[in-house]
Amino acid sequence: MTDPNAIQQSALDQLPDRDPEETAEWQASLDAVAKAAGPHRAAYLMRRTLERAEGTGIALPKLLETDYVNTIPTPAEPSAPGDEAMEARITAWNRWNAAAMVTRGSKYGVGGHIATFASAAWLYETGFNHFFKGKEADDSGDQLYIQGHASPGIYARAFLDGRLNEQQLDNFRRESRGDGLPSYPHPRRLPWLWEFPTVSMGLGPLSAIYQARFNRYLTNRGIKDVSASHVWAFLGDGEMDEPESTAALALASREGLDNLTFVINCNLQRLDGPVRANFKIVQELEAQFRGAGWNVVKTLWGTAWDELFQLDTTGALVRRLREVPDAQVQTYQTRDAAYIRQDFFGKDPELAEMAKLLSDDKILECFHLSRGGHEARKVYAAYKAAVEFKGAPTVILAQTVKGHTLGEGFASKNANHQMKKLTVDEFKTMRDLLELPISDAQFVDGVVPYGHPGADSPEVRYLQERRAALGGPAPARRVHPVAPLPAPAEKAFASFDKGSGSQNVATTMAFVRLIKDLVRDKESGKRWVPIVPDEARTFGMESLFPSLGIYSPKGQTYEPVDRDQLMYYKEAQNGQILNEGITEAGSMADFIAASTAYSTHGETMIPFYIFYSMFGWQRTADQMWQLGDQLGRGFLVGATAGRTTLTGEGLQHADGHSPVIAATNPAALTYDPAFAYEVAAIVKDGLRRMYGEAAPGEDQNVFYYLTVYNEPLPQPAKPAVDGVDEGIVKGLYRFNTAESAGLSPVANAPRIQLLGSGTAIHWTLKAQQLLAEEWGVAADVWSATSWTELRRDALEADAALLRGEERMPYVRQALQGADGPVLAVSDYMRQVPDQIAQWVEQDYSSLGADGFGLSDTREAARRHFGVDAESIVVAALAQLAKRGEVKATAVKEAREKYGL
Repeated sequence: MTDPNAIQQSALDQLPDRDPEETAEWQASLDAVAKAAGPHRAAYLMRRTLERAEGTGIALPKLLETDYVNTIPTPAEPSAPGDEAMEARITAWNRWNAAAMVTRGSKYGVGGHIATFASAAWLYETGFNHFFKGKEADDSGDQLYIQGHASPGIYARAFLDGRLNEQQLDNFRRESRGDGLPSYPHPRRLPWLWEFPTVSMGLGPLSAIYQARFNRYLTNRGIKDVSASHVWAFLGDGEMDEPESTAALALASREGLDNLTFVINCNLQRLDGPVRANFKIVQELEAQFRGAGWNVVKTLWGTAWDELFQLDTTGALVRRLREVPDAQVQTYQTRDAAYIRQDFFGKDPELAEMAKLLSDDKILECFHLSRGGHEARKVYAAYKAAVEFKGAPTVILAQTVKGHTLGEGFASKNANHQMKKLTVDEFKTMRDLLELPISDAQFVDGVVPYGHPGADSPEVRYLQERRAALGGPAPARRVHPVAPLPAPAEKAFASFDKGSGSQNVATTMAFVRLIKDLVRDKESGKRWVPIVPDEARTFGMESLFPSLGIYSPKGQTYEPVDRDQLMYYKEAQNGQILNEGITEAGSMADFIAASTAYSTHGETMIPFYIFYSMFGWQRTADQMWQLGDQLGRGFLVGATAGRTTLTGEGLQHADGHSPVIAATNPAALTYDPAFAYEVAAIVKDGLRRMYGEAAPGEDQNVFYYLTVYNEPLPQPAKPAVDGVDEGIVKGLYRFNTAESAGLSPVANAPRIQLLGSGTAIHWTLKAQQLLAEEWGVAADVWSATSWTELRRDALEADAALLRGEERMPYVRQALQGADGPVLAVSDYMRQVPDQIAQWVEQDYSSLGADGFGLSDTREAARRHFGVDAESIVVAALAQLAKRGEVKATAVKEAREKYGL
């Protein structure tokens, strides 16, 4: 094992020493202190010397950890405004009702969490009373990312405020009753209250960082000045283990996001036990955040500890607090004073002497109750320090007790995350502790009552006055009426209708060309938010760099190496492109912030996020679900799509299943367009539906997923027949017939219907030609732009039939009367086209690219998966032979002819 001290010494040995004799004297002095006063004294002097050096501007690496004490000592705490006693009563009511709500619901077996809010109550209440700005002043307010498991406490506050009633509380986690409350922050389920879904742990902190960054983007681009908005993310210490939780810490500090505060509830427990049983999570997080460049505020100990720290004249107490592992701190929470005297104080003679000066009650007050996160004045001091700090984001590490005030059966118990109810006796003990005016007679038939001081009580008036002063209720989601965006000029879309002639154009390039035209639109062009994770040149987007600029809060502080070129790399403070580096998760967080700006800030933005299709849904499908929950709108574009189109890249890059994952998301409209004019028609309809005049009954809160390809091919003109645009949007239309393709099959020739999607339609068209010229079979070719939308329409038709309504699925209408069997082909696994099989009246079969991808040419890969033109011919002949419409020997002959 490499000695870290040796590594450090080796690094120091590389530095020039202009006075080795003086260096030796300093080292000798340190050795003398360590020998005379002990290593702890030597460490103390070193730390203070380093702090002095840092404070005077001497360039030194930052200290990543401070002692296990509060960052803001008690004498330095600012006086908190307001009525602390009144706020304590309000918090007591909210604690009670949060626990009552979950307990009352437990009889239905729907679950719930009690202990999280019990630990974090003051973290929320202090913010609601003094810091969190509402939306009634400027439509934006602050953005609050509430810890999912704390939702009962937020509901309890809304109940006290008059925004919820008892019946709604009783229907917590019973949403099908119509007035129920969702388990966690779900905007789609309770859109007037919740703004941000956070319970998929790790996504909240990631989204909060990119939301704070997008706020700056809106301001710097002149869309809307939201510099007064502050983003607050409430997180659990266990949640910080999720990689997404810390994935963007460097971005936040690099861009100086001092409009962002993380509040980490360090109750030292995760779902099933201690977060860091043998270590200290607070110290670990402090080092992590300091190393990433954040301002760190530790709020660990309550005022009861002040006496202990005053008695600690040698630093023994601070040393002991630093060395005790978290699991042992949790144990102290559940043990008596004698145990704490022996195990905590008894380890050090100086501490043993200190303990003699402390009563048992004092010891229990400190170790059982007094945590920084449970005292309003300490939380206020931390929040004030956070919002006043400039130049970097702030993280507040607030130590609490999980299950605080819920009684000995809950506090710090490993199982408390799974404990869903309190007994009547436990509630009565809690009532007495919180000094609430709830009588024993109110516990009717053993049911815990809700508590409310009255709509005109001093508590409610105070709460509402504080919220009015801060800009209205919070959390709150608002969708202010905004005029639909005017449709871009038709010219931008119609230019694709004539095709590309002899020029080969990939649909990826067609999409980029369309966007280049759309961002020039005088009305809506500035609303577009192009997002790309460091693959802009791969997708042909470099031409957008000089015209739109890449967003950077610093602008461009250097001369780009390609400045003399037409398409040079241009960064700008008002840049429009978000070029995120190699992070699909970060890019999706960008997309979510942009796609919901219509609600968060009352500003309609049109994000499109273009990515390697394999690395979008596969990596970040949970964020796509979050996007749907948050009611986001925009365009996701899976480029270099399909199993066989990305030549040479191989197994991990070959996407044969993103439409399958996308199909699981109810908010995603998934399209696999084959031609440039289809791309244009889909984008046009998406702009109409999401940002323009949606048709009656259409849900605007959807997003589009388009797969586009990097295979340059001739782009045909749009067929000049009725219903093409409708078919493109609905998912299926007939591209041509054997006759219109000029193949002139013989009279009464066997006929088959070939359905192709995306790039597969090109092999299908070749197969159409082979079938006619070599086998005398007439094939009609259909473009299936969306298997998923066809299926959804069919499911809705089935549901309508069960309601007694006559309705035929669109796919059945479209294929009605088409002669022969149906063969569906795509560059994805067969599960994709098979979505519609049960609604096709004709005989149905499919071809697809099931299995892992492989490195090879496109042609070889397609032959491997059996989806090339020749394989389609064999499959078509097999279907016709089964029906007796061609000779059975034709299938064997075709296999041999094509070498299959």
